[in-house]
Amino acid sequence: MHIIINNSSMIPIYEQITTFIKKEIAAGALPEDTPLPSVRKLAGDLKISALTVKKAYDRLEEEGFVTTVHGKGTFIASQNKPLVREMQCREIETELAAAVEKARNYGLTNEEIKELFSIIMEE
Repeated sequence: MHIIINNSSMIPIYEQITTFIKKEIAAGALPEDTPLPSVRKLAGDLKISALTVKKAYDRLEEEGFVTTVHGKGTFIASQNKPLVREMQCREIETELAAAVEKARNYGLTNEEIKELFSIIMEE
């Protein structure tokens, strides 16, 4: 697992880790029962505090993306399909909202934006 941390980002490091892992799960790159690196190992690889990694893993567990087995490690949980689907829809919604905002900044009307979207959907 190759996580790239942006230390100058306003997004906390634990959040960058959770976002990365969620995206990997949604993309199918981290299937069910895949072990995650130990807290110490990932902290060492990323050169960050183990507490930061622990916080990320705890958040992922709270949200149902991973499960931790005491003495064995943290594993990708069996995925709740609606949860993964909701996450994917939120990601697409964010990207579409950015595209609409860009179109409005270029002066396109809502009708022009809808027309472009219809054209794209037909392709």
